[in-house]
Amino acid sequence: MRGWWREIAGLVLPVACGGCGRPRSELCEDCRAALYGVAPQRVRPAPEPAGLPVVHAAAAYENAVRAVLLAHKERGALPLSRALGRALAGAVRAVTGQVGGPGPLLLVPVPSSRRAVAARGHDPAGRIALAAARELRRGGIPARVVPVLRQRRPVADQSGLGARQRQANLAGALEVVAGGERLLAAERVVLVDDLLTTGASLAEAARAVEAAGGYGRPGSGTGQAAVVAASPSAFAINRNCWSTSIVAGSE
Repeated sequence: MRGWWREIAGLVLPVACGGCGRPRSELCEDCRAALYGVAPQRVRPAPEPAGLPVVHAAAAYENAVRAVLLAHKERGALPLSRALGRALAGAVRAVTGQVGGPGPLLLVPVPSSRRAVAARGHDPAGRIALAAARELRRGGIPARVVPVLRQRRPVADQSGLGARQRQANLAGALEVVAGGERLLAAERVVLVDDLLTTGASLAEAARAVEAAGGYGRPGSGTGQAAVVAASPSAFAINRNCWSTSIVAGSE
């Protein structure tokens, strides 16, 4: 219900840019350029957690991009999911080589905790993934979202935790729902999330998917992931190639 009211409110209340606050625009031209105006890049956090798949991000998590993600995630600016989905779709194209394949492309969102979803009134990564799938289909890539990951045990709030603490907090926390193994084994899988910081969430998601046969044989290490934005430090590997920053990743 909370999500419906937010959608209705967006139709009748004055609109301001989710990135810079400029009036009369859901997302102004400058903030759109920051979010998806530069080619997505491969990103790597330091230290890089074991098992982290190959990750591409649309933008760096700073300035307007940070403001847009927070507005969507924490303040319920749900219409921004369209622009964020476009950015995520660009990162997915980068990680998959820009083309379709023999079967549908499965976007598997990294799940938030039930507590976080209840507090926010929506699932940010899931909503952005749906928007990205629509964008990919419009471009001729048969993509769909399959939310087959779930938390198997409670985890602590990630805010304030360092890289090693986050890895310990999430170790073994995710699993594939019953029946999801057959689906993942048959199709191409890309893990998706809104933000990459330490990479702990994506590494744990990749472990769960690989254990279910989603990347071929266990230990094959062929996982792929895409995010809307990543921490600026994760872009250091390509920093000299960038005049603007934009990325995608996990909580």
